[in-house]
Amino acid sequence: MRTAILTLAAATGLMIGSSALAVDMPPLAQKNGCIACHAIDHKVLGPAWMDVAKKYKGDPKAEAMLVAKIKKGGGGVWGGMPMPPQAASEADVKDLVKFILGLAK
Repeated sequence: MRTAILTLAAATGLMIGSSALAVDMPPLAQKNGCIACHAIDHKVLGPAWMDVAKKYKGDPKAEAMLVAKIKKGGGGVWGGMPMPPQAASEADVKDLVKFILGLAK
């Protein structure tokens, strides 16, 4: 009985921990096609957004740099696959960058 209770407690803790970390891709990312190359927690073609957030955490220039990089495209930071320029609106890109940088906690 004690083992069953401990197992249930551990499983409940894992479920609570998992749901606390669960973050949905914002609608802007879906609307602008970001999900074709990016995911929040794992590399697809481009880096995981959590990795981007961790890399630039605390960098006061990160937001402006990332907005410019998304709009103009770029490469060489996360591997050999360059990101082409994105046609998303300036407002959408700024909102996405704020979301991405907010993943670093």
